[in-house]
Amino acid sequence: MKRCFLFPGQGAQYVGMGKDLYDDYAEVRRLFADASDLAGFDVPGLVFAGEEDEIKATDRSQIAITAVNLSVRRVLALRGVTSSAAAGFSLGEYSALVDGGVLAETDALALVVERGRIMESVSRSLDSPEGSPGMAAVMGIDVGVIQNALADAGIADVYPANLNSPVQTVLSGSAAGLEAAGQVLKQAGARRVIPLKVSGPFHSPLMAEARDRFAEVLANVTFTDPAKPVYSNVTGTLVNTGEEARECCAQQLVAPVRWVDEEERIADAEYDELLEVGPGEVLSGLWRAYIKANPRITVPCLPAGTVEKISTITI
Repeated sequence: MKRCFLFPGQGAQYVGMGKDLYDDYAEVRRLFADASDLAGFDVPGLVFAGEEDEIKATDRSQIAITAVNLSVRRVLALRGVTSSAAAGFSLGEYSALVDGGVLAETDALALVVERGRIMESVSRSLDSPEGSPGMAAVMGIDVGVIQNALADAGIADVYPANLNSPVQTVLSGSAAGLEAAGQVLKQAGARRVIPLKVSGPFHSPLMAEARDRFAEVLANVTFTDPAKPVYSNVTGTLVNTGEEARECCAQQLVAPVRWVDEEERIADAEYDELLEVGPGEVLSGLWRAYIKANPRITVPCLPAGTVEKISTITI
């Protein structure tokens, strides 16, 4: 079967994710042990028994989510389920690069530890008396309406960050900017404006310092040319070389996630099935919204983040 694996990113986390995998598979326990060594803290303790606010912190959530993503991938492989291609949403792209043979698993884990630390540090430097910067999902209007409404209102420090669907865009911005944007966009017709469980203004120009610092880390890691198709958030198309993947990993911190473009390329490739390889069902939901707007597409996207759900997937 021709499958594309989709790996979720930050915001998909929840306390207890991956616990059934950890309990049932020694391979998962070994992966979590490696993650703990690299992170310098007890990753299973955080993921399975931590507080929601703690697991939301960028320097904690990134290694936690990646450990779960890669654990699900390991369990699928043990059951004979592999991919023909891979894509990942934001942080999830590191798991996709592992699946595509671009990054070694240990290198990916080490990179997301540093990525999380740098992004958290830069985000905290942007805190203000009004609060911390962050992200918010805008439901019910397209990105063009959002941009026009923000420009007309003169709202600064707010940027489209995740282009999730024609009627769902995630904004990044300062605390004051997002508060003002929420009021303006509801007046412009937005059905809802929902703050997200992240601690910084990711995928926006506000993260320029993080991009520059992280580029220095990336320079010391081996990136191999993809062994299978891997899709890029930055371009919305395929990654062609390891060097391109390295550049996209840096640029991803300040560039919007072009998820709709990736979904279009994935649909064009005519996979038999998509699997959401990691916690939650965010990407499955976005795919359902995409095919609802494109009735010609009938390829399913199945969540595969628990032992129970994995057991229903056929080889």
